[in-house]
Amino acid sequence: MSVGAQIRRLRKQYPQSTSAVLPALRLAQEQHGGWLPPDAIREVADALDLTPAYCVSIASFYDQFHLEPMGRTVIEVCTNVSCALSGAQEVLNAFERELGIDAGSTSEDGAFTLGTIECLGGCGWASVVAIDNRHRLRVKAGDVAGIVEELRA
Repeated sequence: MSVGAQIRRLRKQYPQSTSAVLPALRLAQEQHGGWLPPDAIREVADALDLTPAYCVSIASFYDQFHLEPMGRTVIEVCTNVSCALSGAQEVLNAFERELGIDAGSTSEDGAFTLGTIECLGGCGWASVVAIDNRHRLRVKAGDVAGIVEELRA
């Protein structure tokens, strides 16, 4: 079944098409390799009788939607207050050095995407880093080289 057909079926579960946007975008992202290319946005918009601009406005608001291709491994450093006070910026700087990319970008080989995230809910175990949505707790800048080495192995 095509993504458009799946979204139209999904739409029937909601009173208004706008209510189905989030699950439709999630479905489209899963079907398009973890990101939402313009064709996927159009597919969602067409299936829900919405404009592509509306769908982009929703997708760009939420961190879980990606409008650019993502690396095979996604690393997100929490930058909220608890993590910031526990050295999150140093952790982020260390990842940038080790990976050779800036936060918000993907390595040329497509292996890694590095980003920041507002909160991972581990304030008591700061600094928290999510690697492919699996949390690492109490990460320090000195831990980063070993983490990257482990990820590359």
